[in-house]
Amino acid sequence: MSGGPVKVVLATAGYDHVIKFWEVSGGTTLRTIPYQDSLVNRLCLSPDKNLLAVAGNPHVRFFDVNGNNPAPVTSFDGHTSNVTGLGFQREGKWMYTCSEDGSVKVWDVRASGCQRDYACGSPVNAVTLHPNQAELICGLQNGMIRVLDLAENKCSREQLVGGKEVPVRSISISPDATQAVAADNEGKCHFYKLAAEDTSKFETLPPFAAHKTYILKALFSPDAKLLATASADKTIKIWSAKDHQLLKTLSGHSRWVWDCAFSIDSGYLVSGSSDNVARLWELNSGETIRQYSGHTKAISALALADY
Repeated sequence: MSGGPVKVVLATAGYDHVIKFWEVSGGTTLRTIPYQDSLVNRLCLSPDKNLLAVAGNPHVRFFDVNGNNPAPVTSFDGHTSNVTGLGFQREGKWMYTCSEDGSVKVWDVRASGCQRDYACGSPVNAVTLHPNQAELICGLQNGMIRVLDLAENKCSREQLVGGKEVPVRSISISPDATQAVAADNEGKCHFYKLAAEDTSKFETLPPFAAHKTYILKALFSPDAKLLATASADKTIKIWSAKDHQLLKTLSGHSRWVWDCAFSIDSGYLVSGSSDNVARLWELNSGETIRQYSGHTKAISALALADY
């Protein structure tokens, strides 16, 4: 969001059955798309920023970012319950989804078909793709994390997080692939050091209590220096990714904070809350510099891309 002319895409959605695109610097709504299928659980922009993938119940719908067509251009059908996580492979050739139906699926974006289907034995709350583009790590309702090896087409590791059956709510891997975090319903962050020579090996690092209640999203910054945790306690906390020390507490939302995303330069964060508002934070000061108001119910999902 700095360093000359930058194109920014911000999308928000949630409980009021609309998706909104925003003019980021001014805070005005550019476009509103009706979404009557269900509540929206997650949003994700394709790497080329031309498509917005919308995770609902039980479908994944795709909308044209740059046009005016309010109808989905395509959809993925195959899950039988809430789609709780999704993301794209680096080049946008395929994507992955997870669901409360207990499965993780891999889809061919060009052919619009499910290529892989992994049964996980418990509702899946989160999934993320390793920077090596060859492994998916997912967090389960039963407190397990699973590593899915896409080359071998199998689960290469399964581990109970913290030795307790506490639901894992969010998973993130640092962009430099040195560590992963699993955030749970008790407000704890569980860290794992990743071995470069064998990415299925996780060295468990000491966890810490980041919040006193649910962490709804944990996310490493693009420069791998920061970790953000968004919580039901109405705050977002910014931590040092290196030593896990608290750097900032972002206060301003009046209800649960469901989702957050960093700007590409790691200097800003956008958040969405049950208070119906999205906020843009400047991280050096820890202050809100823009609010996005217009939703009539909770914002549970957002997607931000600046490039």
